[in-house]
Amino acid sequence: MADPTARLLRLLALLQTGSARSGRELADRLGVSGRTIRNDIDRLRELGYPVDATRGAIGGYRLGAGGTLPPLLLDDDEAVAVTVGLRAAGGVAGVEEAGARALAKLEQVLPSRLRPMVDALRASVDRAPENNDTDAPDPEVDAAALQAIASAIRNEEWLRFDYSDAPVLVEPYRLLTWHRRWYLVARDPQSGDWDTYRVDWMTLRMPTRRRFDPRPLQGGDYTGFAMRTIAVSGWIVHARLRIDAPAEAVLDRIHAAVGVVEPVDEDHCILVTGADSLDTVAAYIGMLMMDFTVESPAELIPRLRLLSERYSRAVAGSSA
Repeated sequence: MADPTARLLRLLALLQTGSARSGRELADRLGVSGRTIRNDIDRLRELGYPVDATRGAIGGYRLGAGGTLPPLLLDDDEAVAVTVGLRAAGGVAGVEEAGARALAKLEQVLPSRLRPMVDALRASVDRAPENNDTDAPDPEVDAAALQAIASAIRNEEWLRFDYSDAPVLVEPYRLLTWHRRWYLVARDPQSGDWDTYRVDWMTLRMPTRRRFDPRPLQGGDYTGFAMRTIAVSGWIVHARLRIDAPAEAVLDRIHAAVGVVEPVDEDHCILVTGADSLDTVAAYIGMLMMDFTVESPAELIPRLRLLSERYSRAVAGSSA
């Protein structure tokens, strides 16, 4: 490859694949000598790209982590994938502005041959409303809070925050996103109890910088655990209902995060469920298509009565 600039860009693209590549492999791919490869590696380092080198039979060159983020090279498929992904990320609370900036930078430098494809996607793909299962607004999550929690998980450091105005200290293990909400699965270092916390309800305190010895969740299914606990602790309002049906029949009709089912006898069970508003609870209870009695809260009953009256008027109007 005669053009030094083109060769340098091609070398950078090869190094950005993640796996280490030997000097001989790079020289063969670019059609140059090993000395030229070494000179080009030095040039990349001068430009701010942290190229790591290891010796030995399995050694080679690879792009490492540096103090600043250098420019990246994307092939055609990667550029289109990132563009589409950034457009989809527009519905994630807390990162809209940063995503929009990144998307603008990427679209500005897209090669002309890719613009028709991206324009076609822009013109033909719509995003449906995100908030279609509740009357409550989407929660706002600070991207800095997600970064701080993720860092505590990675560094195995205790995390301290206020939750419902109460101080909490936990061992953080996993972040989970579900239905536009972020959750933290964590363990109480004193009691050993596990719980799931809504990130938008958390007010982080200063980092503890105190390490802990990880004690993973038994079975390792953090997502399954979160789905089960969200039903009883991850909603703004909760309801306890006595259902006139076997527990198995109710479980067949609900998602794990929608509610926890407790058998009473062969023909009855208790459903503990929740949502971000009692109006949402009232609407979704009817979808069970099963008889039920409200045990709590009492505030749910007037909403059910209002729905009942509206359904009755609808039926009367249809038969008139």
